Amino acid sequence: MTEQHPATPRLEPGETAPDFSLHDQNGATVSLHDLRGQRVVLYFYPAAMTPGCTTEACDFRDSLSSLQAAGVAVVGVSRDEPAKLKQFAERDGLTFPLLSDPDLAVHRLYGVWGEKKNYGKVVQGVIRSTFLIDPDGIVEQSLYNVKATGHVARIRKLLGLAA
Repeated sequence: MTEQHPATPRLEPGETAPDFSLHDQNGATVSLHDLRGQRVVLYFYPAAMTPGCTTEACDFRDSLSSLQAAGVAVVGVSRDEPAKLKQFAERDGLTFPLLSDPDLAVHRLYGVWGEKKNYGKVVQGVIRSTFLIDPDGIVEQSLYNVKATGHVARIRKLLGLAA
């Protein structure tokens, strides 16, 4: 008999973003509360160095300077261990924090672990999602089941930045 987990509740705009502390690709601890005072794009992706996740990460990389100039921090979260995240960052020139959440605790806080369709089959996994968090730690946007391609352009539009 397989273990069943109840669906994690999804975050809605206006709710306080759950705080967390995780290790990044360099072993440093990154906490959401340390990013207060700036807007944060917090995105969850299934696995480092896979095609879709690489596309998404590189799109964020290519927009990073304009996002930072607008006072927006970008943070990625996956189940990958810091060593793999470091490889990913070095391979693709990713200079923003990539956080390791191997026990899925933060994934569950944000409602991004659960049932999803993968090639027509229902499986348990990471639901590719992004959250826009305001400088006070409040969720501005919660975007679930996003597509890797074109996603950063959508985020830029939501942030009021030119495409």
